[in-house]
Amino acid sequence: MAIFEQVNAGIKAAMLARDKVRLTALQGIKAELLLIKTQPGNNGEVSDENALKTLIRMAKQRKESAQIYTDQNRADLAQEELAQAAVIDEFLPKPLTDEELTQALKDIIAQTGAAGMKDMGKVMGVATKQLAGRADGKAISAKVRQLLA
Repeated sequence: MAIFEQVNAGIKAAMLARDKVRLTALQGIKAELLLIKTQPGNNGEVSDENALKTLIRMAKQRKESAQIYTDQNRADLAQEELAQAAVIDEFLPKPLTDEELTQALKDIIAQTGAAGMKDMGKVMGVATKQLAGRADGKAISAKVRQLLA
């Protein structure tokens, strides 16, 4: 089932369960996906790739907002943002463990024929596409630096 349909089904389930936090998060996801759907060139469709990019961005925004609220001693708002981020994370692929990330990057380095730090851009280009949604860009970059050094 496509992500858009999963979100619609989740909204119905959240309404029936009277789960306000989940419903709010799912409605936010649906609003973002509808914006993508109506953009020129998308022909009224939301590809899973575009939906995944949007969900990653939304989850990152929620986590950053929660950190800001925590820094400003607003635990109530931070908790709400983290709850919404948890709902968004349910639609994202399972994140890679450190060992899985290292192995995947070793494979990409071998595939691209990278020999040193001068080839980091080549490795990062392939890695960010292949590992999208499964690993954070900062984590990928740090691990690539470590492996190429």
